Amino acid sequence: MFKLLVTGGSGFIGKAICKNLKKKNYTIYITSRRDLISNFKGLKFYKINEIDENTKWFQALDKVSCVIHCAAQTHVEKNLEKNSLSSFRKVNVQGTINLAKQAAKCGVKRFIFLSSIKVNGERTEKSKKFKYNDIPKPEDFYGISKWEAEQGLWKISKETGLEVVIIRAPLVYGPGVRGNLKRLIKLVRSRIPLPFSLIKNQRSLIGIDNLVDMIIRCIDDSRASGNTFLVSDEKDLSTTDLLREIAFSMGLSVRLFPLPLSMLKFFGFLLGRKAEINRLIGSLQIDNNYTKETLNWRPTISVEEGIKRMVQRK
Repeated sequence: MFKLLVTGGSGFIGKAICKNLKKKNYTIYITSRRDLISNFKGLKFYKINEIDENTKWFQALDKVSCVIHCAAQTHVEKNLEKNSLSSFRKVNVQGTINLAKQAAKCGVKRFIFLSSIKVNGERTEKSKKFKYNDIPKPEDFYGISKWEAEQGLWKISKETGLEVVIIRAPLVYGPGVRGNLKRLIKLVRSRIPLPFSLIKNQRSLIGIDNLVDMIIRCIDDSRASGNTFLVSDEKDLSTTDLLREIAFSMGLSVRLFPLPLSMLKFFGFLLGRKAEINRLIGSLQIDNNYTKETLNWRPTISVEEGIKRMVQRK
């Protein structure tokens, strides 16, 4: 049987991948720093406490055909010592390269790496979209570490023949989402008036169901090997559109009032939320035509349905 290893299997994306793979004819191995959750009983589980250049993966890689690498350091830690570029590199670069090298030695055929659109940059200008072959311009530690990991994987692929697939995703939404989007959902539910009616940006998103569908397509499609794919839903949204869609799916109406963007930036600076405000008001659009043409793939779930599933399912 086709055996898969999903790293970060108890995370937001890894959990969704495993849930969908259970419905198919795959043998699934999962690694996570957290204990196996109950609805994954029957799947082979390996607890990995730390991911770095010294992690031993050989037991989890036994007879595996494809690795789906979701585990990563994605956000700033409360521990200030972990907020350096070196800490992101330890997990996202050195840890990824170590895993890929061991995968190649174990005879793994394909390595699917969940990267980030942050490799391309933090924002797009009006009428311009990020493309798969743009010159990378990562700005934060996370984006830089993902870009360096991609380069390391291509080198290993060239040296060993390991088939590498890179998937750069924007903000992923769906049931169980965390971070800033979870906070926005709470704000909408609270009915607190929000100062966002003047935001006229455009942002590409991808629903978790569409991302998982794309990842599963890449497991054994010969056209995927050796490619970098940008993925997104078919419809981009402004921040105000996103808030209205969330509210509509809750049966509510969102209460928005105007506040100059300069004031939003100022308050973001004062509160130490500069990056969050910049994402809230800035544009980031993706051109996913290369992905669709290469794999004959289309997002199967609409933005409206994806947001509905996010707010109505736990």
